[in-house]
Amino acid sequence: MIVKQYDTVLLKDGRGASIVEAFDGKVFIADVGSSPKDWETIDITIDDIERVIENG
Repeated sequence: MIVKQYDTVLLKDGRGASIVEAFDGKVFIADVGSSPKDWETIDITIDDIERVIENG
């Protein structure tokens, strides 16, 4: 699976996330939440991602 900056992904825990930064295609910084009011920025790895929902 190829995940790039600005992609929208589904995490294995069921949350959707927007990729903010991608490092070596294996480590990412992502925003999770439904709107800017409840966004949380988290660190994830490729193992946390179920699939890419939308290419950015």
